[in-house]
Amino acid sequence: MSREEVFSMINYTFKSIFAPYFESFIKMKAAMGFTTEKFEYIFKELDLTVLDLDIEEPILTKKIVAEWRKGRVNDRERTLYDKWSAINQFARYLCHCGFISYVPPMPRQKDKRFIPRIFSSEEINALFKKADQLRLSSTNGKRNAMFSISALLRVLYATGMRIGEAVRLTLSDVDLEKGLITIVKSKNQRQRLIPITPSLEEVLKQYIVHRTKMPLRNHLDASAPFFISYTGSKITKGTAYCWFRKILRMAGIPFIGDHRGPRVHDLRHTFAVHSLMKQVRSGRDIYCLLPILSVFMGHKTLAGTEHYVRLTSEIFPELNMQIGEVSSYVFPSLEKLVRENEE
Repeated sequence: MSREEVFSMINYTFKSIFAPYFESFIKMKAAMGFTTEKFEYIFKELDLTVLDLDIEEPILTKKIVAEWRKGRVNDRERTLYDKWSAINQFARYLCHCGFISYVPPMPRQKDKRFIPRIFSSEEINALFKKADQLRLSSTNGKRNAMFSISALLRVLYATGMRIGEAVRLTLSDVDLEKGLITIVKSKNQRQRLIPITPSLEEVLKQYIVHRTKMPLRNHLDASAPFFISYTGSKITKGTAYCWFRKILRMAGIPFIGDHRGPRVHDLRHTFAVHSLMKQVRSGRDIYCLLPILSVFMGHKTLAGTEHYVRLTSEIFPELNMQIGEVSSYVFPSLEKLVRENEE
């Protein structure tokens, strides 16, 4: 079972002396618009650790953190970093509550330059074709999410939204009359609107027609998940990952694994690069386009969006001359930087 599926199933009652503070911290985060499942999962680990120790005051000590760390030997580096971050925040919260606690320092992250997989147009078409050819087998089970996968992949590629944003969509978030998708909770806690293209509109109309015919309870409520399994339950990110890997295999696209992809998130990267490629070929000015694409994708700053300009020029070298012309004032030349430093 994936971590995402574990998070969605958490129904744990905190029992240690930190219980009321775990709960109040989580409520605070929820009020700020953050999703709290990850905090609940991490605090459950810490809660169980504290129960095994003789703790009389709600003060987080270095000993408690060390005992918790002993049980995390199998966690990946990125997973452990996220957990350190949560405990670091909780320790500072306890200090604000008047309990002077040990604030564990954040470990240094290795400088990993992850290069995303940018799918070609042919590969994207192959993924969609194989997703449409999926068939239900007797071993899939009633909670199978195959029904929604084909539409989900098209939404990810056509909008560039994150997989977490997509699986959290409700029926009320998708307005085909206005041609808009509303992202209520994004990674950066910013609500945004995403326009629906005519081709995506046709896909979603077909999906909704079949979705409406399903004999389920409450699946037509405005608050019901948009992408559902055969039982009407929300699709998890872990489920989407499993189906995506199966479709990759069917399409003949190698899956390397070990966090090297291809990943579902690479559909978002592919959307950005393909969008820029199309705009450059049509003679548009990237200098004017970047802020629009940045807002569209929900980036905090232009830095994340600028990365796609470099990816586009590397993957499509024939566009280098056009990119250089329209973005020469955005990215100064190496010669200019050297000359300025010498002066």
